[in-house]
Amino acid sequence: MKKNYFVGIDVSKQTIDAAFIIREGEQNTPPCWKAFGNDDKGLWQMKTWLQQNSVPLDGDTLFVIENTGLYHRHLVSFCDKHQLRLCIENGAQVKWSLGIARGKSDKVDSRRLAVYALRFADRLKPAAALHQGIQAIKDLIALRNRHMVHLRSLQAHLKELKLTTSAKEVRELEKIHGPLVKSVKAVIKKTEAAIAKKITANELTQKQYKLLLSIPCIGPVTASYLIACTNAFSNCSSGKQLACYCGVVPFEHQSGISIKGKHRVHKMANKNLKALLHLCALSSIKYVSELKDYFNRKALEGKHKMSIINAIRNKLVLRVFAVIKNNRPFVENMFIAA
Repeated sequence: MKKNYFVGIDVSKQTIDAAFIIREGEQNTPPCWKAFGNDDKGLWQMKTWLQQNSVPLDGDTLFVIENTGLYHRHLVSFCDKHQLRLCIENGAQVKWSLGIARGKSDKVDSRRLAVYALRFADRLKPAAALHQGIQAIKDLIALRNRHMVHLRSLQAHLKELKLTTSAKEVRELEKIHGPLVKSVKAVIKKTEAAIAKKITANELTQKQYKLLLSIPCIGPVTASYLIACTNAFSNCSSGKQLACYCGVVPFEHQSGISIKGKHRVHKMANKNLKALLHLCALSSIKYVSELKDYFNRKALEGKHKMSIINAIRNKLVLRVFAVIKNNRPFVENMFIAA
């Protein structure tokens, strides 16, 4: 009788908690658990522990973790090295799928992940390996985001002071803040240059970068975000899927005869990418005649302006996916969306 093996791993900064379930026919073993260090030594100990408990490290074993950002990098590298089937799931997806749950601990979470792997093994897909240089680009983008938040905070503080403080005192504060603001802007420029350098160092990302820049109002920062967030467009199979990830697809909100809400976008989205696309949409309304005419026409029809802007964001995303899929630059007035 064929056996299947399901391993749930709860990852934290210093430790990993692993639990496995073995399915044999219609019977499942109780979850077996153990904790290890989140380092190379701990991962090798986990491997030995699994093998001692007859859990093979091959295609019959499915590993499931929640996305923890930096903390699961050691584990991902370990699984790539040993060619293990690793699924990286959204934490909210795991939580909602298991129903009402009381209590929380790393031990309990690892067991719940093993149960999740068992229940949904038929639909889980192993995480695709990142293309060369993508992780470095994502790290640089995260660094740029932190500096942008810092810069906006400094500028907002000075702007508020101008409304409530005398001009003389504000000028003195500006002299103090000035060198810091200037240095933060310089660091942001260096980070953007480093991102561009990483993108052009790889043939695939360089080609995609040039294709994206051919679309009017899609700039270098937005193009870099799109490449990094989609793993060089290997994580999305259609334009609609990418648009959903960006949070620009409206969904129906209706139930029975009492709830008949307007279509609305979902709050689960890549907020940074959505904000960049919003700026691209505003720019396109000014400089792209086709989209400017579309905005004015819909506004005259009585559509809400934010609804029109969201539709333009959606159009831009579909154009992005189309130029990548068709492997050719955008051509105005000759473009056919895929």
